[in-house]
Amino acid sequence: MNRTPTEDRAHWERTADRMLLAVRPYAAADHALIHLPGVPSHNGAHSDGLEGFARTLLLAAFRLAGAAGDDPHDLAGWYAAGLAAGTDPNHPGRWPTFAESNQAKVEAASVALALHETRPWIWDRLDDRVRQNVLHWLAPMVGDAMPGNNWIWFQGVTEAFARTVGGSWLRQDLDRIIALTDAWYAGEGWYSDGLTGAEHRNFDHYNGWAMHLYPLWFCRILGDAAPHGLLDRYRARLHRFLADQRLLVGANGSPLIQGRSLTYRHAALASVWTGALFDATPLAPGETRALATRMLDHFGGHGALDTRGLLTLGWHRPFRGILQGYSGPASPYWASKGFIGLALPPHHPVWSEGDAQLAVERSDFTTSLATPGWLVSGTAADGVVRVVNHGGDHTDPTRPHADDPGYARFAYSTHTAPETPGDPTVAGGSADADPLDNAVVLLDAAGRASHRRPATRVSIGDTTAVSRSRAHWMKDATWDVFGGPDTRYALGPWITVGSALRGSVEVRAVRVDPGDGDDAAGQVLRIGGWAVAVGTDRAGSVDGSAARAEGAGGLVSSVVGTCGLPRAGLVPGADSNALGTASMTPVVQTEGPPVRGAVHVALIHLGGGDPLALPEVATGREGTDLVAHVTWPGGVRDTIRLPAPDPAYDPWKDHARA
Repeated sequence: MNRTPTEDRAHWERTADRMLLAVRPYAAADHALIHLPGVPSHNGAHSDGLEGFARTLLLAAFRLAGAAGDDPHDLAGWYAAGLAAGTDPNHPGRWPTFAESNQAKVEAASVALALHETRPWIWDRLDDRVRQNVLHWLAPMVGDAMPGNNWIWFQGVTEAFARTVGGSWLRQDLDRIIALTDAWYAGEGWYSDGLTGAEHRNFDHYNGWAMHLYPLWFCRILGDAAPHGLLDRYRARLHRFLADQRLLVGANGSPLIQGRSLTYRHAALASVWTGALFDATPLAPGETRALATRMLDHFGGHGALDTRGLLTLGWHRPFRGILQGYSGPASPYWASKGFIGLALPPHHPVWSEGDAQLAVERSDFTTSLATPGWLVSGTAADGVVRVVNHGGDHTDPTRPHADDPGYARFAYSTHTAPETPGDPTVAGGSADADPLDNAVVLLDAAGRASHRRPATRVSIGDTTAVSRSRAHWMKDATWDVFGGPDTRYALGPWITVGSALRGSVEVRAVRVDPGDGDDAAGQVLRIGGWAVAVGTDRAGSVDGSAARAEGAGGLVSSVVGTCGLPRAGLVPGADSNALGTASMTPVVQTEGPPVRGAVHVALIHLGGGDPLALPEVATGREGTDLVAHVTWPGGVRDTIRLPAPDPAYDPWKDHARA
């Protein structure tokens, strides 16, 4: 949709106003809690009501700040009334305390940040009793031993605000938060959201909507009281991160569909807007606005807002398959962070300069992001961005787990979603479903697929990457949906997978090596391609070792087995994909047990049509390494090298059950 910069801002303002007015019918009479319709989170309805207030308050704050307090809908007065009631300890509709709801600590950061941004119009107009009640409600955050992840910044932002208005804070807390953040900085602009097994592995959208956002706002709130040099350090890291993030948005306006909390949707814009606000971005102002508006329109055009104007729990349509246990009816309103741009005044260059093309529209690209362990390709003809994942896993590397579809797949994109059958917030949901799409699995004699997590990175280059995992199957009929500490698995062979990525095609090479207790009887090696949302006709075809599925808008997913994978097929999905009610995944597999120590190769394609030509692959052995030499159309060559696993390395044997 073509708009002038001025019209773009008006569009953002109308969208924000619609969202804010839509929640009011669901608010308590005193405005303290907003009880949106839907299935409560595991935190309970009381906590969810606070979430509804705090997250929409954040949206109201950005709206007010950028309009310099111009307030035709009385946002300031409406939310001030809720603050007064919610923080009154004697009020029957008060907010839960931190002791009553751990989630309240998350929402406290939104309240603190919003109050800072709207100080002239809300905080300064509250009477002294209400201000003291607010500070009393925030005070127990001081000295709290927060979880070792992005949650530390809820404490940091809350105490920073309290410090500026005469509330409680502790220097040791702030020093600890700064030190932990430095320890979690993994380089090249990327943070690991905490550590797992003392390793940097936790890479997802929390990089942008938490780990970059809050440190900079911490400095903004403290102003001159912020530690010397801290603002510049955080600005430099965000500037570098945005050089990568700009590559991870499709021409359709969609961010990468990977990780958890995906129902926050255009909260993925938090780092993009923060870069503009703090002059910490390599993006031209016109690219910032174009990227942001494209994303807003993407979700607006695909059902993110229902007919009542409420954000739904899902990605496009309502879809519980991508949720977490903490996802409640108000959770999607962390999308408010995607509206930070409204805090910039109308005369700012992002609201006045002309549009610029997105990175994927300007030209094709193939690159590697070494820190998260991702190969990335974008193709201008179809606007698709693909990520091949041989890096982070957001799980403990010292024991096996069931695969999480948001982290354990070999590839993610801006135009496809992983298969997530069922509701992962309950037992039997997607978190314990058999891996299918973009998975390399062994099917046992009963047809059950092995799991990959945790994967260990072996190598990453400019266009190739390799990782290894040990195939494992859940031993019993049911398991803890979150892979709890009592879960035990039957262990199988080691699987080493290498990828070469250029354009729309990934060459995926696999070697299988035995592990202790490995029994190949009845096993089949299966490699899955991209799952695509399809129409009711489920258009697809199978021809020998090749399978092809055609999705909405002509998006084509295909797999061709070239070495040791002679059988192809299509696996349909029903209500298992965030992008559509029907889906299809092409797969290839062996005729029987895969030969240990041999190379199996599949060509995996995703694009706006069939590939013009496929690469040629020749396999061989160099010492104990297996190699796949790839010759791409045009003559460019890559080599995938699959080293043999160390036979003495078996860190998970204690997790097997006889």
